[in-house]
This record gives sequence, C-alpha cells and structure tokens, in this order.
Amino acid sequence: MIILHHYPLSPFAEKVRAVLGFKQMAWKSVIIPAIAPKPDVLALTGGYRKTPILQIGRDVYCDTALICDVLEHLKPEPALYPAQQKGLARVVAQWADSTLFWAAMAYNFQPKGAAAVFADAAPEAAQAFGADRAAMRAGMARQFPGDATAAYKSYLRRLSDMLESNDYLLGEAPCIADFAAYHPLWFTRTQVPVLADILSSTPAVLAWMDRIQGFGHSEIQKLSSGEAIALCAASSDSFALHDSRFQDEHGIPLGSQVTLAAESFGTEASQGELIGASRTRYTIRRQDPRAGEVLVHFPRIGYVLKPVLA
Repeated sequence: MIILHHYPLSPFAEKVRAVLGFKQMAWKSVIIPAIAPKPDVLALTGGYRKTPILQIGRDVYCDTALICDVLEHLKPEPALYPAQQKGLARVVAQWADSTLFWAAMAYNFQPKGAAAVFADAAPEAAQAFGADRAAMRAGMARQFPGDATAAYKSYLRRLSDMLESNDYLLGEAPCIADFAAYHPLWFTRTQVPVLADILSSTPAVLAWMDRIQGFGHSEIQKLSSGEAIALCAASSDSFALHDSRFQDEHGIPLGSQVTLAAESFGTEASQGELIGASRTRYTIRRQDPRAGEVLVHFPRIGYVLKPVLA
C-alpha cells in the first residue's frame, strides 16, 4: 500500500502525484497541514516535516528524490530513469528541484502572487505561512522578485530550447527531469494565474506541461493520518530497496544513534539508530508511542548525517 502524505498546493507533492499518474500506480492520500505543527507527520519522521512523505507500512521515505526512486523500484516501467540517460536525467532533475524551483517560487510569492494564493484566507493565515517558511529557510538567502523574474524567464527559455525537437526534455518519452521541472511551473500556472503570463512566451513549455498534466494522478483513495499511523504501528515487515550494502563515509558504525537533517531548507533533524547507509540513502530506526517502530529513509545527497554525542 502506497500512502502519500501531502497537501494539494504543495509543488513537490504535485511532482510525486504526476509520477504516480505516469506510472498508473494506485495510492492512498493523507492530507497534512501546510505549516507546523504537524504532530502526525512527526510521529512518522521524528523531526523531518517537509512535504511530501511516502509511507509503505512502517517504512517512511523523505524527499521526492528518494520517493521517486522507490516508485521506480516498485514499478520499473514506464521508466523514470532511461537506461542511456540516467546520469543526465538525475542532473537535470537536481537542477530543477533546486535552482529552478527557488527562482520560480520567489517569482510566485512576490506580493501580487502571495495575495492571489491567500485571497480567500484570513490575514493571519498568510502571516502564519510566511513565518513558517521563514523558519524553514534557516538563514537561506532569498531571491528578490526582480532577480527571480529574470532568472525564471531565462530558465523557461532553456527548457523551451530542450523541447524544440522533442516532446519531453530529454527525448520522446518523459523521465524524472520532466517531473522535476514541471512542478514549480505547475504552481505558477495553477496557483498564481495572475502571474502565469510569464509562461506565454514559451508555448513549447506550455504544450509540454499539458502533456505532463495529461497523465493525471492515477487512482486515489482517501486515508486519515490516524489510520496511516495505525497501519505503521501494525506493520512488522519492511520494504527494502535493492541496495542495502553499507558504505561508510563518516566513521559512524551501524547501530549508532544519529541525526539526519536537510542541508538547507527544512533543517529539522530526525534522530534514531542508524541501520542503513547505502550508496544512495540512509535509514534510521526510531520508536514512537503511536506509530511504533518506524524505519525512516533519507537520500544521501542533500542530507547531513551526525552522531549523537553522549
């Protein structure tokens, strides 16, 4: 059972929802708060609170880079990582999830865009969202709207260039690069239409977005967060990715108490027993009063592993 913990306006959740549609994988939807507090999320992760997270039994996967790897492992076809372009697809996806994303969101949340997003919300809701995201940035440099607009326009032209002779960014079939580049543009188009004119100068990008949107979100069933936590507590099996070999880069042996946190945005740490450190991911085991024993997985890239000092 694939359970996605997300909320409708989350761009990174839309990335995973689109991948699920592309692969036609049925899934359970747990709607979580957009801002802290998120007690039911923390029951599963122990600290990590970015959106989305993927749950399979007592296994909880953080970060969409790892989540997409899991979905590929569960259903290899159609492929997110084409055999002849695996490296290129991952490099473009990493750029899209970072450089493109932050330029797009700085553009989207300029005052005019923020007013549109929170048009139907109480003033305190907008203030709470701003304070929450400021806390998650934890000192990250923030782009000014003018700089973000210029960068966003340049990135859209580059994407358009990639689509001149292809239906998708790297060829005639979609791959992880397409879904990573799609989601921040989706936010512009669907959540801040008052600013969506920026997309009109790149019609090839708009046509490509229509193709991605056409995959839909596949078959969805609703689930409450309480039900998801109960399923975790009742689960004794573990779903493991194919690469379980120990790769020690830190001198921290398996069985150690450690923390794992994102390098930049959303640096809240999760603590537990290190039970896996493969070439691509970390796994910690932790206990929660409601969720029971939880195995929480993080990608290596973009995350910081530290020992818990006695």
